[in-house]
Amino acid sequence: MSSDVHIPHLIVRHRGTALADVSDIRLEPGTPTTIIGESGSGKSILAHGIMGSLPRTLTVEGELHFDGRKYNLRARATRKLWGRRFALLPQEPMLALDPTMRVRRQVAEGAQEFRSSATQALAKADASLTHLGLAHTAQSYPHTLSGGMAQRVTFAAASIGGAEVLIVDEPTKGLDTAAVDRLADLLIEHADRGGVLLTITHDLRLARRLGGQVLVMKDASVVERGPADQVLSSPDHPYSRRLVGAEPSHWQYPWQVTPPPAYAEELVNAREISKSYGDMTLFESLNIHIRAGERLALTGPSGAGKTTLGNALVGLTPVDHGDVTLSPTVEGVRRQKLYQDPAVSFPRRVRLELALRDVCKRHHIPEHRLETLLAEVGLNTAIVSRHPNEVSGGELQRLAIVRAMLVEPALIFVDEATSRLDLITQETTINCLMTELERTRCALLLVTHDHDLAEATTHRRLELGATPEVRAEVGATAQ
Repeated sequence: MSSDVHIPHLIVRHRGTALADVSDIRLEPGTPTTIIGESGSGKSILAHGIMGSLPRTLTVEGELHFDGRKYNLRARATRKLWGRRFALLPQEPMLALDPTMRVRRQVAEGAQEFRSSATQALAKADASLTHLGLAHTAQSYPHTLSGGMAQRVTFAAASIGGAEVLIVDEPTKGLDTAAVDRLADLLIEHADRGGVLLTITHDLRLARRLGGQVLVMKDASVVERGPADQVLSSPDHPYSRRLVGAEPSHWQYPWQVTPPPAYAEELVNAREISKSYGDMTLFESLNIHIRAGERLALTGPSGAGKTTLGNALVGLTPVDHGDVTLSPTVEGVRRQKLYQDPAVSFPRRVRLELALRDVCKRHHIPEHRLETLLAEVGLNTAIVSRHPNEVSGGELQRLAIVRAMLVEPALIFVDEATSRLDLITQETTINCLMTELERTRCALLLVTHDHDLAEATTHRRLELGATPEVRAEVGATAQ
């Protein structure tokens, strides 16, 4: 069994502004601890402050008590615990995986760091992948994996060294219900073995499933803490009540989902398209069209090929068979994509302000338009003075939406772009996105696991199954 982790005080600052300021955090072996709160509240910053993995532009003060020793967080002293005793499962699994290394070797590398021979490391990797239901991915490269598969591979690589303290940052973004349940089982298994588990999430269903204790963060501080069943059913703090009550079924949608007229221009025409990766067929003989102003949702389980199909429809991935024709109307910047992991779409070393203002200058967009869009997605203009690694994943996703809508595209492919946002921010962001789509008559191609969201925002839905033979017919999702 692991020792408990005690953090008497921790504060992370950016140019004097506190991004996380917490006191008396205690993580106990066998008892899951989950932190919930809106995007930008300091949850992920806290996790990286504990791990000593903050970017150098952020400063941290505080100490951590573990196994009878005190570690100065300012000195990044916890780095010596990485892998063997502390492990972090990051928000963006694709950024944590080496794109040039096959899955089996990548997982085995973690075991070799802790004095396992090459043969022993490969055996451990095989056992871990089999346990996670990923034996068939052993010789695959990360870019061929679904979001759920990549998350589990990252879990295998992070945990193979036997770390006692596991910190998990937004693990369920973009995952279907079955994949979330599998991941929750893995996390509970770690705690049941006597490990320390700290989970950062906006997924209240996952928080309920994990149990243990829950902390609620707002504006860099913990505003409520207590047993999970109490905080998630009868919270005391007004913000906690608002957060827990923000279930999607309660959202109010002010927009109208009106199908485009029959004479609307055809932007995408896909005929008899098929795509495979190795021996795995993702989809075959599909016929799909998207007209100007139309909204189509692609739904289905993780690994069913939703993102690959979406990429094929917007010309980012070639198909094996069939043909995809794109209208000249969607050439160049008139065709945009919002990625599931926004970090891959922003240059790390460039300030957000420069990245966004460059778009305005290049396409002759007035800067007040940028300020208007930032306000509509609930972001202060001061945030653009930071680099991408200095903002939360949810804030970065909203910035990606702002950048895409600046150029007023004719077609936008939204790939699980709200799955990493807390419920309150999701509602605000979707309202902003749909308002912009209505104003510009932009067509929407939406990949989501949320059937309620698909129902509320699209005209038609294509349900992809676990095999290429299981396909629901394209039909109406909204009147």
